[in-house]
Amino acid sequence: MIELKELRAGYPGRTVLEGVTLSFLPGQVLALVGPNGSGKSTLLRTALGLLPRQGGEILVDGEALETLTPRQLARRAAYLAQSRPVPNITAGRMVLHGRFPYLSYPRRYRPEDYQAAQQAMKLADALELAGRPMPQLSGGQRQKVYLAMALAQDTQTVLLDEPTTYLDVSHQLEVMAAAQTLAQQGKAVVAVLHDLCLAMRWAHRLAVLDGGRLQAVGSPEELYSHGVLNRTFSVTLRRVETQAGWRYYYQ
Repeated sequence: MIELKELRAGYPGRTVLEGVTLSFLPGQVLALVGPNGSGKSTLLRTALGLLPRQGGEILVDGEALETLTPRQLARRAAYLAQSRPVPNITAGRMVLHGRFPYLSYPRRYRPEDYQAAQQAMKLADALELAGRPMPQLSGGQRQKVYLAMALAQDTQTVLLDEPTTYLDVSHQLEVMAAAQTLAQQGKAVVAVLHDLCLAMRWAHRLAVLDGGRLQAVGSPEELYSHGVLNRTFSVTLRRVETQAGWRYYYQ
């Protein structure tokens, strides 16, 4: 579990986040939502040490982030970034990169590494892409491969920065269903999402960021009743009850 305590973070000469206290809980999908520039991606990157924090604490399984080596951290938390380079290798080889934290040098893949990669590609609906070169894939196909690479890392915490980017509606739903499957396995899943209704449908909790501060944390039902989403996004959020639960929309 990753815990942020009074986190202050940003870039040289500019603070983006101030006083954020938030836990990434096992067994839950947490959606980070908020207007553009509210600090969602900065929060994820700082939680992994990719950006230096300006204040506060970051604990990973109760240990201070700065006491962990990159390899130790990579075995505890996987990260899907907004964008990645596109090397001229097959999708299958790309997914195997997620196994690097478990390999010594020189890297030699073991049977369990191939098995983990295959399972990850299946969960990310990328199995049929395994033999295709990355440069020949569409943006949506690459996104599924990158997701599979993060899943192949087999960590207890999975951080996803805009995982539904480039995906059509059906594949967006598949990604969120995969996130819930990971949570059911006891993992903590954190996703930056721009589609508020998608977040309300699939997340167990939402963390609402605005102006660099955490405005509220709660279940979709709690935040709907609170009214914070209407104020933050300047929309009127509505819902309708279905056999599968509440479905949200806005005007």
